[in-house]
Amino acid sequence: MSTIYELTDQYEEILNMFYDGETDEDLIFDTLESIEGEIEDKADNYAKLIKQLTADAEMLKAEEVRLNTRRKSLENRAARLKSNLQANLEFIGKTKFKTLLFSFCVATNGGKQPLAITENLGEIPGKFLIPQDPIVDKDAIRELLEEKEVDWAHLEPRGKSLRIR
Repeated sequence: MSTIYELTDQYEEILNMFYDGETDEDLIFDTLESIEGEIEDKADNYAKLIKQLTADAEMLKAEEVRLNTRRKSLENRAARLKSNLQANLEFIGKTKFKTLLFSFCVATNGGKQPLAITENLGEIPGKFLIPQDPIVDKDAIRELLEEKEVDWAHLEPRGKSLRIR
C-alpha cells in the first residue's frame, strides 16, 4: 500500500495526464479509480488513529481532573490541620519548641506587609494610579466590519480543519 504522500503525487501525475492530451482517457480513469480506493483506505486508517489518540487524550484529561481534585482535597486538609495546630499553639502560648522529629515555631510572616485598598478608585490620588494603554475591543471591530470596510482593520480568511465523525 502506498503512503499518503505517494498517493498525492500519483493524483498530480493523473492531473497532468489530463492536460497532455496524449494519454488514453480509459487508462486515466482506471488509474484514478485504483488510487481513490487506496486513498479512502488510507483516510480510514488515519481516522482510526486520530479517534484513538483523541479518546486517549480525553481519558487522560478526565484523569487529570480527578487527580487535581484529589490533590486539592489533600492540600486543603493539610492547611486546615496546620491552621488548627497554629491556633492551639498560640492559644496556650507555646510558640517555639522541638520534638524528636520536628521543630515548631509560630513566627510573623516576612516580606511586604499586606495592603488593603478601597474599591472606589476616585478616593485614591492620581499619583498612586498606573496609567494603562488602551485595549482593543475586537468584538466591536468585527461588528463594525460586518457593516462597512475601514482602512485600519480587516477580517482574515477563516482557517480550514478536517472533521471526522
